Amino acid sequence: MKRNVGKDLEYYMKLPYTVEIVPYKDGGFFARIKELEGCMTEADTLEEVLKLLEDAKRAWLETALEDDLEIPLPESMREEKE
Repeated sequence: MKRNVGKDLEYYMKLPYTVEIVPYKDGGFFARIKELEGCMTEADTLEEVLKLLEDAKRAWLETALEDDLEIPLPESMREEKE
């Protein structure tokens, strides 16, 4: 059974995933997408780390779609469970 029926790469690219950015003490930045395990990068400038993170997100999602893996929704879109 296909997990992501009717949802393509562009659908997931537009979702509001949580981006976490951490500056290094000696310069540069580390960034990751919280909901996509292993989707991370680092760069010297904030502009560069954001661009590289977008590239990493695209590659992560492409792989998940090709391998029919479950792709988590952003935290802001998940239904609250009590």
